[in-house]
Amino acid sequence: MSTATNIPLSIPGLDESLRLQVHDSRDQVISQRLRETGIWEPFETSLLLDLLQPGDVFVDVGANLGYFTVLAAARVGDQGCVFAFEPDPDNFALLQANCLVNGFDQRVWAVRGALAQHDGHGTLYLSEDNLGDHQIFDSSGTRRSHSISLLNGGDYLGSRTMRVDLLKIDTQGSEYAVVAGLMPYLQKLDAPPQIIVELTPWSLRQAGASGRELIDCLAQLGQPFWIVDHIEHALAATSAEELAVWCDNVDGCPGDEGFMNILVGQGIASARE
Repeated sequence: MSTATNIPLSIPGLDESLRLQVHDSRDQVISQRLRETGIWEPFETSLLLDLLQPGDVFVDVGANLGYFTVLAAARVGDQGCVFAFEPDPDNFALLQANCLVNGFDQRVWAVRGALAQHDGHGTLYLSEDNLGDHQIFDSSGTRRSHSISLLNGGDYLGSRTMRVDLLKIDTQGSEYAVVAGLMPYLQKLDAPPQIIVELTPWSLRQAGASGRELIDCLAQLGQPFWIVDHIEHALAATSAEELAVWCDNVDGCPGDEGFMNILVGQGIASARE
């Protein structure tokens, strides 16, 4: 396990003073960026804070060390609730510590496990220099691994809440399995949540699914689709079919690991192009 370092966050528009424990220099991506700037993915950070309101329910699938979990907990307040799922033990330890150090341990349900279509056990293959890039596949054949618990998200959440306002999914290729497991539950809710999800066709293929399958599954909710444009800091309107065709095109180029984040839902007027 890497040695944790405690750093202050610098989040525009957030009044609360928050701190995070991050990994040491072994993590050359998320932890390094947080040490350097105090913020991760600035547009997605502002988008998440704009989409959430006090009292909301947020679900963080692939919570890593808890950056978005802690931001959401600050935004939803004492009347809100956050569910955070993270299968890796080192990341999960930081997730728990970060909820505690910021005083959010009573409003966050931190769960050590990966969401999937079915309960069971799986294998997580570890990245040595990007501790946010652990995967359920090993395309190189060289990664260390360990066993993890798999949970059907719909079954887990359905016994605890029938409200989700915002769902974030970033699981390095297992997004289809996550969404497929959640879909029957999401369709029973009075109102579907807004969903921020990473779309990486190459990783989805490695995990046994495809980008088109993920888009088709999300389209069952009947909500608009948006591209989260991190360069223009805006939401660009798109459609399920346009995204599915993009995924097919990426699939047709061997080795293309292009990706994007998308939002499924109504979005917010101030961020739309």
